[in-house]
Amino acid sequence: MKTTHKCLKEWNATIEALGQGKQTILIRNYKTNVTEFLLYPTVSYALKNDYLDSFQKEYQNFVKSNSHPDKKGDKILIKYFASLEMVVERPVTRIPSDKYYIWTKDHVKNYMNGKTAYIWILRVYTLKKPYWAEPTPGAIRYANLKEEVSLEGMKPVLSDLEFSKITDQLK
Repeated sequence: MKTTHKCLKEWNATIEALGQGKQTILIRNYKTNVTEFLLYPTVSYALKNDYLDSFQKEYQNFVKSNSHPDKKGDKILIKYFASLEMVVERPVTRIPSDKYYIWTKDHVKNYMNGKTAYIWILRVYTLKKPYWAEPTPGAIRYANLKEEVSLEGMKPVLSDLEFSKITDQLK
């Protein structure tokens, strides 16, 4: 049985956008060697008063309603797994169209503090059985859960054809 305990920490609204097929990429200012991970929801952006300004108008209601993860006491619900299928390196001036993400293009450019953007093309899956995770204090980008989470029976968010089209467009 395939399992993992590795997580990428990301804001809950972004995770839900990935998990609902509204977004297919993450744009980062760093590379990674981690190619498979659970998506561990956080609340970082929701702590700012003007956080909705960072998102395209058509997604602001979605972002507002998904700004906080599902919680039970101090446990957080993990619903998705992602496989990093490809990293495309581009100058910040050539960031992909905003049809691939929910943020504004200005927000993405402001987030990037270098000249190079790393576009992570993720294949996202819904876990068959969501997992209630203990908090992982101290970890900023990645975390390891105390227990292994089963990946058996997970289903891709996008069909093979949909995902292939997006990947071809982003290369």
